[in-house]
Amino acid sequence: MASKVASGATDNSTHVKPGVEAPGADVCLRIARTRFAAGDLPGAYAWLARVADSPGPFVTWASAASTLTKFEALEPPAVRRSARVALAGSYTTSQLGSLLRVAGLRRRLHLDIYETGFDQYAQEILDPGSRLYEFRPDYVIIAPHDGSVGFPLLTTAGDIGPTLEAEVRRWRSLWEAVQANSSARVIQHNIAIRPETAWGHVATRVRGARDEMLRALNGDLAEAADENVLIVDCDRVAAATGKSRWFDNRYWHLAKQAVALDALPELARHTAAVVAAAEGLSSKCIALDLDNTLWGGVVAEDGLSGIQLGGSAQGEAFLAFHDYLLALRSRGVILAVASKNNEADAREPFEHHPDTRLRLDHFASFHANWNDKPSSLTAIARELNIGLDAIAFVDDNPAEREVVRQLLPDVEVVSLPPDPSGYVRALSDSLLFEMASLTSEDVARAGYYQARAAAAAGAERANSLDDFYASLGMEAFVAPFDELNLPRIAQLVGKTNQFNVTTRRHGANELREFMDDPRTITMYLRLRDQFGDHGLVAVLIAHDESGAADIDTWLMSCRVIGRTVENEMLARLCALALERGITRLRGTIIPTAKNSVVQDVFERFGFTLRSNNASAETWEYDIDERGIIDSEFIRPWTEPVAHA
Repeated sequence: MASKVASGATDNSTHVKPGVEAPGADVCLRIARTRFAAGDLPGAYAWLARVADSPGPFVTWASAASTLTKFEALEPPAVRRSARVALAGSYTTSQLGSLLRVAGLRRRLHLDIYETGFDQYAQEILDPGSRLYEFRPDYVIIAPHDGSVGFPLLTTAGDIGPTLEAEVRRWRSLWEAVQANSSARVIQHNIAIRPETAWGHVATRVRGARDEMLRALNGDLAEAADENVLIVDCDRVAAATGKSRWFDNRYWHLAKQAVALDALPELARHTAAVVAAAEGLSSKCIALDLDNTLWGGVVAEDGLSGIQLGGSAQGEAFLAFHDYLLALRSRGVILAVASKNNEADAREPFEHHPDTRLRLDHFASFHANWNDKPSSLTAIARELNIGLDAIAFVDDNPAEREVVRQLLPDVEVVSLPPDPSGYVRALSDSLLFEMASLTSEDVARAGYYQARAAAAAGAERANSLDDFYASLGMEAFVAPFDELNLPRIAQLVGKTNQFNVTTRRHGANELREFMDDPRTITMYLRLRDQFGDHGLVAVLIAHDESGAADIDTWLMSCRVIGRTVENEMLARLCALALERGITRLRGTIIPTAKNSVVQDVFERFGFTLRSNNASAETWEYDIDERGIIDSEFIRPWTEPVAHA
């Protein structure tokens, strides 16, 4: 590594002015290089990642990509996931590939990129022996441009349906080839529609006009995509960027570059956010300050009638923020409060203000006290049993945001503008809440965590842990994997970290193979209790290996850890093994930075340690000798389950 900067030396090019919370990409890059020169590689990586908080310019991102390669030659960054990504485009994609790695670093992802030849996407995807499949990708990004779709200027009315169906079949054939030849998931870029049109404004009245056909195709592709196909809505991203900036014909004519260079960073940001979502790295909880964040003013000083919430332009901006938060909650994002406030004052607007959209029961955790914000966020994570890296912190005060950045680097901190009318845009542009798919479990998640908080309060009042478990009235529905529940099962396998004995990431295709394999036991578990239905929360896969049920995958949602669900899963596995004439269970623990909660799980249930090395432990349980593992507190859920 380069020698450290001499003591007392300064670099004015890296100076960040007081109060500048989000320096530009060029400043972040210069600071990263200065940290590197000083021997601080972790700090250099942290600042390099912040380049991706800005949507450009391209030249800075390209320099950041080169710098990332230089840093990695010495020591790889500390990341949460690694993924192999094949980039298959109908246009020149080499610049996009390098920028994806920078955007991935911001999401704590290491991305290894393979790029197909120019406009060779179909040939490589359809050829089982291609270099694309030799690369063994986890994801295949299919990146077409509008010219790759052969629609004419005008499709006659009778041909509109058949033409669209044929084009959807063409893309589906590529998806199916990826799924047949690999375990990769597809990330499909949809078509960004050019702003120039020969039809003018009458195009919206002509269903067969090429632009309208492309819009219809985008909708049909989204509808045709299954859980193995993720969509990046390039047309929406292009519109938000500005299509006159997205398309620059000079680049196309010179280098067959369909997306203007200065628009590529934004495409990279959105694509990396979708990969991060598929890897389970999206934020699942928003921890919110109150005063001047959810309303204008300080409620303890201004009183209920004095805060700004509706009734004025400023107040309407806060209500719009409420609405956006409720929209996020409706698709599974957990809301929490982390406020320096008297609790009674903090609760009053949610209970009594006539205009508030948010109510107390919208929050799964409510911490209003005089503790510092890092302490409150740590308490929220503990109460909800989620990692700090699952929390996004939203506070109008730059000083509070900075102390959280410094003391809790795992927490994502959203920078809010001074004007509350920009709060919705700031949260949306953070891209922290992307989803790879949407299941019924996601929609109900916020309610699940409220139920968990209620149960935790009950545990504090119980005389003993056994009394608490008995009081919950827990019931479990356990069944083999099925197609209806496969999206949720795949989602859990893809993102569960804490209670996960091996952290093996099986894709939907592999899970289907397990479903069809007579030598494999699969099961999922749904849990309900007096506080509600917690949904599909646990998954187990075991293979018949030499007369033992070898546990390949055993995982459980963090929201039900400590509820004896693990007892129920092992009890069911014992029973299913005996039905097959299997008398031994074998379990493996592959330790990670996240799964310390399972380090003693087999020992607790009486398994015997058979082997132990730095990478894994193997444990065995003799059912004939020790009997079926007891599940005392969970009763069978006997009636049919209505939904996945």
